[in-house]
Amino acid sequence: MLTIKRVATVVSNYQEDGSESLGCGRNCLGHCCLPVSKLPLYTFKKGVKDSTEAGIEISSEGQPPAAFLNNLLLGQWEDRMSRGLFRYDVTLCETKIIPGNYGFIAQLNEGRHMKKRPTEFQVDRVLQPFDENKFNFTKIGQEEVLFRFEQSKDNNAQYFPVSPVTADSSSSNVVAINVSPIEYGHVLLIPHVLECLPQRIDHGSFLLALHMAKEAADPFFRVGYNSLGAFATINHLHFQAYYLMTPFPVEKAPTQRIIRRGKLTNYGVMISKLLNYPVQGFVFEGGNSLQDLSDAVANSCIFLQNNNIPFNVLISDSGGRIFLFPQCFAEKQALGEVRKELLETLVNPAVWEISGHMVLKRREDYENASEEYALRLLAEVSLSEERFQQVKDYVLETTGLKQEADMMEEINERNEEDFNNPPTPRATPTLA
Repeated sequence: MLTIKRVATVVSNYQEDGSESLGCGRNCLGHCCLPVSKLPLYTFKKGVKDSTEAGIEISSEGQPPAAFLNNLLLGQWEDRMSRGLFRYDVTLCETKIIPGNYGFIAQLNEGRHMKKRPTEFQVDRVLQPFDENKFNFTKIGQEEVLFRFEQSKDNNAQYFPVSPVTADSSSSNVVAINVSPIEYGHVLLIPHVLECLPQRIDHGSFLLALHMAKEAADPFFRVGYNSLGAFATINHLHFQAYYLMTPFPVEKAPTQRIIRRGKLTNYGVMISKLLNYPVQGFVFEGGNSLQDLSDAVANSCIFLQNNNIPFNVLISDSGGRIFLFPQCFAEKQALGEVRKELLETLVNPAVWEISGHMVLKRREDYENASEEYALRLLAEVSLSEERFQQVKDYVLETTGLKQEADMMEEINERNEEDFNNPPTPRATPTLA
């Protein structure tokens, strides 16, 4: 069994040293408190084609319409900041663009390294059972929750500042603050919090994450996911999201089309691979519906986790573009194959770092940050070309597109051969 000594980032004010039950009386998200609580509720439309057109209807009289991201999510996040619920002021963290071709972003976030909880983290199993004795999100206080996030029953986007948690909604999806934020607006999306799901992708929860990105309707608000073995620190199903008003390097990377899911199945999802980027990865986009795009990615993630391959996911472009990164850094680290100078920086390359946002915990690393360092770190994350090709074949086979991809690759090779070996031109006949 491969294990490494892990340090879990504190994401809630109720994440304390030790695993002893803290009991009730804290107005928490457990079965003791949530079913009898009143929490803000946002309901989203299921079939919104263009979420930029979707405003929010406020149920209380006299309140003007609001935008989901700016007025609701970020507004509530700033409210929690004013209450002093965060462990540090992330807006004071220094940030810079690292000179070079990629434009990696470096942030100095010393606060994230101030209070740690040592744990034994098993890195060789992507799927592990939920353990109620360890920290999980049912133990956070309701003051850390911004709102519940549910699909509308009448297909209207609405916000209810006070909404009872009824029996049929007791397993709510909640959006809560991360008390050790990486960036402005850093939140957690916790699907079906009371069901205590382990950190594993399923179709419904992934579609929920896409709906959150779509409702935000802003390309600078991204949603991320880390599997176990790819630097998820809590084995309770959750996604992360935050707002950063600059393009991520991975979003600017060139891609090469692998397949368009639709030629045979009529779903219209395009699958590409990253080119000229230090981490091998897939890019999913398009689709005739959000469900089609979600299913294509979820199927791939489910294959990876069922086959014990750690991975990270970045949901970009308001849910319209999704990056999937199989990775092996923790595996190399457990085997002692990662260079010492990289480990000394204490950077765990999860979804944000892989996407190009380097969260550094020591000033010396921030001041000396270079493109060379970022490339060396991410090179340890990436699968080899051979291993990535195997994963690509498995992913395409899982989505039922392997045969079509092989046909497209054969056509591309034939076209390339024809280009390199043009036919001999025929002699032009002369007129007598």
